[in-house]
Amino acid sequence: MRVLIVGCGYVGLPLGAELVRLGHEVFGLRQSASAESELKAAGIQPFFGDVTKPETLAKLPRELDWVVNCVAAGGSAEDYRRVYLQGTYNLIEWLAPNPPKKFIYTSSTSVYGQTDGSQVKESSPTEPLVETAKVLLETEKLLLAAVAERKFPAVILRVAGIYGPDRGHWFKQFLKNEARMEGDGSRFLNMIHRDDLIGCIIAALKSGRPGEIYNAADDEPVNQMHFFQWLAQALDKPLPPSEPENPDSARKRGVTSKRVSNRKLKMELGCRFKYPNFRKGYSAELLRLDRAAS
Repeated sequence: MRVLIVGCGYVGLPLGAELVRLGHEVFGLRQSASAESELKAAGIQPFFGDVTKPETLAKLPRELDWVVNCVAAGGSAEDYRRVYLQGTYNLIEWLAPNPPKKFIYTSSTSVYGQTDGSQVKESSPTEPLVETAKVLLETEKLLLAAVAERKFPAVILRVAGIYGPDRGHWFKQFLKNEARMEGDGSRFLNMIHRDDLIGCIIAALKSGRPGEIYNAADDEPVNQMHFFQWLAQALDKPLPPSEPENPDSARKRGVTSKRVSNRKLKMELGCRFKYPNFRKGYSAELLRLDRAAS
């Protein structure tokens, strides 16, 4: 297959390397040429452009079988709108005359706004409070409209919090002694290891059905308290201090508490996780850090 990865960074670069290993021809789009040597070393043919500037897409290869859009944006709603919504629109317009067999878009489980710890699946209400998550939902709707109106072969993955080598917000905060427990620590966190996300994307490329949405999260949502208790025991460190919950602040930041179900992903795409829960994933990361230190 001829594969284009849009946003060949933390997820896209190792995804491309794995696809090359599997025998596919892979092109990688980055904004900057700074990672050119990394892409070439992975067997990825590098291209440089910006999805927010459609004229830069013209030089990309045609006759593509698969396209994965896993670009990342800054933290503001304006950046999200420019990169995710407008960028995806530009990709649709560029690809529509000669569409690929499959187009994967990595959205986020932040589109679920639930705060009651309930389990959410792909058919659950999506009513996010924060603007960034609203933009991601708009982008999903844009793609689903393209599926319905133009037979554009889009598949959406709603991705939980990604962790892995040098990534993981709460883990890094804990290592720096800067972590804070929110209230009683009952808020649920949903995660997925980068290696498993790569497996989910490849499964979606092979078997995902256009117009379908799949939650890409591991098997075990965990509340903050249990997460920090495990880290504290593993590293022989004290639990982080607790700070009182501020409902107004939490609402503005879009803080949610839900348990994301991956049942559809596993049933329909046959995904099997190398790191089915955070304990296995972070045990591997702690081992990697120990080896690096020694």
